[in-house]
Parts: sequence; C-alpha cells; structure tokens
Amino acid sequence: MAPLPGAELVQKPLQLYRYLLRCCRQLPTKGIQQHYKHAIRQSFRVHSDEDNPERIQQIIKRAIEDADWIMNKYKKQN
Repeated sequence: MAPLPGAELVQKPLQLYRYLLRCCRQLPTKGIQQHYKHAIRQSFRVHSDEDNPERIQQIIKRAIEDADWIMNKYKKQN
C-alpha cells in the first residue's frame, strides 16, 4: 500500500522529491512535517550526483517503501 496515490508513477528523482514532500503534508504535526522535509532534502542532496539508472531506481523504490512505513506509523498512532 503506497502512502499517496501516484507512487507507481514516480520514475525520476524530481518526481520522487515532490511526491515525498506531498506525503509530508499528510503527517500530523508541523514539527514532524519539518523533520521529514529536512531529511528528504538532505537525502536528495546526498544522492544528487548519482548517475547509475539502476541505482536511482533502487533509491526511488526504497524511498517509497520508507514513506509507506512512516505514513502507516503515524496513521496507527491517531
């Protein structure tokens, strides 16, 4: 189960970045939202020089799985 509709359409890093920021809007408090937005930005910068298409797809897949886990974590708490 994906955190937001459209996860299956994410193919490029910029699409992933936007998708993850949209996921952050669904989190319960501003503090939590800011924490994950900061983590997303840092991760994007760390991987910005990646040019291997297979590795990029691995990163995208893992990021979507992690977002799913985080969204489910906070959904259970409410």
